[in-house]
Amino acid sequence: MNSQSSLLPGFPARIESRRRRFLFAALAALVPLCMAGAASAQQAVDPQAAPNDFVQSVGNNALNAVRSDAAAKQGDLRRINELIDQYLLPYVNFEKTTRLAAGQSWRSATAQQKSDLVDAFRGTLIRTYAGALANVDKIAALNVLPFRGDLDARDVVVRTIFSQHNGPAVAVDYRLENTAQGWKIYDLNVEGIWLIQNYRNQFSQQVRQDGIDGLIAALNRKNR
Repeated sequence: MNSQSSLLPGFPARIESRRRRFLFAALAALVPLCMAGAASAQQAVDPQAAPNDFVQSVGNNALNAVRSDAAAKQGDLRRINELIDQYLLPYVNFEKTTRLAAGQSWRSATAQQKSDLVDAFRGTLIRTYAGALANVDKIAALNVLPFRGDLDARDVVVRTIFSQHNGPAVAVDYRLENTAQGWKIYDLNVEGIWLIQNYRNQFSQQVRQDGIDGLIAALNRKNR
């Protein structure tokens, strides 16, 4: 398998089917995809709340919203982009996710390259996991496990179980940082695989071969 083809699937082949069925749904569980059709079921989201309460409220909102949006469930990238632009960005630090995935190459990148890489990586995650939205069924649930960390810590992990009728339950952990604006998510672990670490290994190989511009180009080619 060449570096470009291995760069973008995101997770090893042994969990490929689970990734496509569940990972974007797990990402969606971070997002208050508030829509008029689901407004009556929405919960107030408090980024200053305990981290497990924060994840539970945005997760419940996301599942209610996904069920009510036919276009998103069909994997409509334009619609998914609209929802993410409006509701994901306040709760997820995409720049930190990209910076940590890029590793040492981030330090030597120009401001324009950093901006381009964030945009390209964001597009990759959306396109790679959009198909999972169609698999969110009526009984899907995000079960947040009791929080066992330090509530005063700046960096915590919230552990959850994502379950639905059409597949096995999946363990999903969310890594959050406590900022001046409250909790922000920047990494997630599905079945023992952290997203940032997985992409860091692939990004470093691409950068060694083609430089940071080559990495951005490879991501953008797959995003078309």
